[in-house]
Formats: sequence, C-alpha cells, structure tokens
Amino acid sequence: MLSPARMKYRKQFKGRIHGVASRGYTLSFGSFGLKAMNPARVTAAQIEAARRAITRCMKRVGKVWIRIYPNVPVSQKPAEVRMGSGKGGVEYWACRVYPGTIMFEMDGVDEALAREALSLAAAKLPVLTKIVTRGA
Repeated sequence: MLSPARMKYRKQFKGRIHGVASRGYTLSFGSFGLKAMNPARVTAAQIEAARRAITRCMKRVGKVWIRIYPNVPVSQKPAEVRMGSGKGGVEYWACRVYPGTIMFEMDGVDEALAREALSLAAAKLPVLTKIVTRGA
C-alpha cells in the first residue's frame, strides 16, 4: 500500500476539506478519468482496491495513472482506552480529495471498457464520482 517514506512530522491535525480543487482538475495523461464530486478522505487501502479493480477489468491492456497520493497520517487510539495520555499512533494513511480532483486516469482502451473499469473503481471509493473524457 502507498505511504510516504519520510515525513517531517509523524502526526498531523485532522483539518477540514474546504473549497474545490485548485490543481489536478484536468486530464493530464490519459483519455478517460475519474473525477471526485465531493470532499472526502480516501485511504491508501481504498486507492489500492480501486486500482486493482481497474487493472483487473482492463486485463493488462492500456495504462493507468493514479493522480492522488496518501500523505496524511491518521491516528487512532486503541479501543476501550481512557481519555488523556496523548494522541494515538498512526493507523493508516489518507489523501484529502477536493471536489474536482482527477483521481485516476487511463488510456489505451476503448470507451466502453474504460467506463466499466472506472465505475468498478468508483464503487470502492467513499466519494461521489464522475467519469470524464478528453473531449468533454
């Protein structure tokens, strides 16, 4: 699963996802893409599940680009632990996805197969999505 090799600080504040994507909102590599329509935190496991769904549907034809990266550490305290005694350890890595962000791109396949693969990937993600093409 994806995670940063090094970070300056081990833990971060939760923060909020305000506004829309200021970059990464147009297709850069492929002809088809999966665009987020609402804000959410997408975990590394969800990104990997979506990637597997896409590559399995494409049957090793064409190319896939992952445009998001989980660089936000999410910490949790163990179950049934009393309040206090500091912040919990890092449990998983997530990515803040803004509305309008292109999450996955693909090329080298026909439109019907691309739509099927991207809709399978969208089912794995906690975000409302839209399939975009190079022309639109």
